[in-house]
Amino acid sequence: MCRTAPDDRATTPRRPHLPLRPLWLCRVCAAPWPCPVARLTLRQEYAHDQIALSIYLCTVLHDAATDLYRLNPQGGPDPRALFTRFLAWGGTAWRPALSDTAATRAERHHVATR
Repeated sequence: MCRTAPDDRATTPRRPHLPLRPLWLCRVCAAPWPCPVARLTLRQEYAHDQIALSIYLCTVLHDAATDLYRLNPQGGPDPRALFTRFLAWGGTAWRPALSDTAATRAERHHVATR
């Protein structure tokens, strides 16, 4: 016998995975923010503006570093860990790519020097 039940997920509002400051933990799942759900949400929100995502992430990195240093001035937050946590996952904006013109110039230069 098959049971049919309404899909509650479509009507149940989801709580946004936002940071709890100054600890920078997710308010919903208590993972270090940005948690996986927050990262996915941010990627979706900024899908068409990678540079704006990078600027936003730099801003929250600055705020988090300030808050976390204030909580633990002796040890302080590890800069490499903060970079990985806030910026490295953000996408291709952190990986500089050659533009078509620059790539074409580089290719021409390589051919000319052979």
